[in-house]
Amino acid sequence: MKITIPGKVSETAAKIFKENGFDAEQKAGVEIDEFNKMSKDSDAIVVRSYKLHELKFEDNLKAIGRAGAGVNNIPVDKCTEKGVVVFNAPGANANAVKELVLCSLLLSSRKIVEGINWTNSQEADEKLNKLVEKNKSQFKGNEIRGKTLGVIGLGAVGMLVANDAVALGMKVIGHDPYISVDNAWKLSVGIKKADDMNKLLEKSDYISLHVPLVDRTNGFVDKKFLSKVKQGVRIMNYSRGEIINAEDIVEALKKGVVSRLFTDFPDEKFHGVENITLIPHLGASTKEAEENCAVMIADQLIDFLKNGNISNSVNFPNCVLEKNGSARITIINKNIPAMIEKITAALGAEKLNIEEMINKSRGDIAYNIVDVNGDVTEKALEKIKQIEGVLRVRKLV
Repeated sequence: MKITIPGKVSETAAKIFKENGFDAEQKAGVEIDEFNKMSKDSDAIVVRSYKLHELKFEDNLKAIGRAGAGVNNIPVDKCTEKGVVVFNAPGANANAVKELVLCSLLLSSRKIVEGINWTNSQEADEKLNKLVEKNKSQFKGNEIRGKTLGVIGLGAVGMLVANDAVALGMKVIGHDPYISVDNAWKLSVGIKKADDMNKLLEKSDYISLHVPLVDRTNGFVDKKFLSKVKQGVRIMNYSRGEIINAEDIVEALKKGVVSRLFTDFPDEKFHGVENITLIPHLGASTKEAEENCAVMIADQLIDFLKNGNISNSVNFPNCVLEKNGSARITIINKNIPAMIEKITAALGAEKLNIEEMINKSRGDIAYNIVDVNGDVTEKALEKIKQIEGVLRVRKLV
């Protein structure tokens, strides 16, 4: 099987694929037309920031792996229609993002960057020490210990930020109506839960945003949100740029409602605005994070291509089954009534005995792993493909 890797993905991914018998082709800096030719025979594609919205989908393409969490650079809906499973690597870069958030908490409080820039702008002579002592008071800040941090979104990153902020002596309030059971167990006992987000906004000296970009969160931080925050709040955004309404927060900064904004997503509307610190999308830019993402996405794709198992897909349900039979068939179909009965009937008609089967659905799509004993012929596979609503069938021995 062939894996194509454009753009800047850690070479560890290609190494893992090759060690597992895959033909992994990695080439950075290719244009989309060249990439379409390069990936013509690919079974899977692995990307980091490379944009695939103009990708030509070949019939052999089975999966796309995003070596990171966000999938804005991948046409997910089109992938689903084509029966292409999109994987991401949630949590693999969480520690890197968390550390940058903690850095921002400190930088937003102490005017450290401003002080360094001022010092570097002075003449290097014998008067520098006296000049520093005379002017250092303008960079006086405050400590974060004892202050209140509101964390909106307690996923992989938000949970880590909340826990470490408690360890640094902050009071932490968390809000996430969709928190997973696993993350809830991992939260420090010192974190207070806010069922009503307005309570969090009223009490927080700092707010850290960790929500996904979906329709309901586009422009999430707007006039209504900002009308409820504590005067002088400092806001950190390491989610997505579109989470914040640029015009509304610039107005809030000018009025002093918000005292500082740190964002990992530079916007032309923010450029040159006082008290906004623009970080050039460095949240996951550590060697460790890139390695973690590469390993995680490679392992998931290998398990899918070899065994049909799905873990951490953004458009298909998680579906994992230990092999129990002489052959395995995976089936992608529309989530409509009577599909399982039709699939099992087709298998029975070809004298294939089902040893074990798992069916999972997500929205309009369903995925089946079927372990059978018997000779899985092309005729049997074709019979399943002919069932109305079936999008893709694979045989795995």
